[in-house]
Amino acid sequence: MELDDAVAVFNEVRPRLMGIAYRMLGSHAEAEDLVQEVWLRWQAADRSKVESPVAYLSTAVTRLAINASQSARARRETYIGPWLPEPVDTSADPYLGAERGEALSFAVLLVLERLSPTERAAYILREAFDYPYDELATMLQSTEPAVRQLVSRARKRIRAERRTEVTGSQQKKLLTAFVEAARSGDLADLEQLLAKDAISYSDGGGAARASKFPVVGRDRVAKYHRAFQSRFWVGVTVEFGRANGQAVAMLERDGVMFAVCTVIASDDGIDEVLWMMNPAKITAVA
Repeated sequence: MELDDAVAVFNEVRPRLMGIAYRMLGSHAEAEDLVQEVWLRWQAADRSKVESPVAYLSTAVTRLAINASQSARARRETYIGPWLPEPVDTSADPYLGAERGEALSFAVLLVLERLSPTERAAYILREAFDYPYDELATMLQSTEPAVRQLVSRARKRIRAERRTEVTGSQQKKLLTAFVEAARSGDLADLEQLLAKDAISYSDGGGAARASKFPVVGRDRVAKYHRAFQSRFWVGVTVEFGRANGQAVAMLERDGVMFAVCTVIASDDGIDEVLWMMNPAKITAVA
């Protein structure tokens, strides 16, 4: 295969590679680095011996992502404050959603972070990209029964840790109401929107002022947002958009985006409030 042909093949498969890498790492920037590494390997490979470029490239990005996930977990143990996935604008990069939108929402990405890298890879490749089990076994250097077990365990873990989420329109309505209540500092409205065991996470990564610990419980979360209402919202404009397939609020001050906020909600109300404020992690949606 000549280099021009290799470039064409890689560009065709690249969206899928980004979809796999992002879901594995929860970081658009790290996913791009990983895909670049796969490109370098594809350039150096003996492509005349590659029967299926798609399988070759998908396997390469998966194995690199498993290794990267192991080192990322160690880094996140020393991360300052809660770690949240990096929001991505899927309307600007529709191929990131690949064949299915599965394993793209913030709720699922947060659960995937608690799985082993191999379990995560098996689940993502099966549920988001519909790879058959025999191909999964080859990609993960395992057996078909073992891979089936990995996918089954991941499914059970995700079902156990996720509540049934509200529809997209309901989620946007709750997010809009939450932003309005937080901005006004209305304690009663905040409490009415929140589930009893609601949790608020703020990811500043040490680069932005944010709580270093999750705030837990309806009363605490409501009082927490009321407490910083008077200074936080001064000069802030809010624009609603979409990231990871759900509604988000993008906050700007002096024309610069400094935070992305979203909520995860069920029939009980808002279960989780996610504040993504690390400047390095909101560039893919800014």
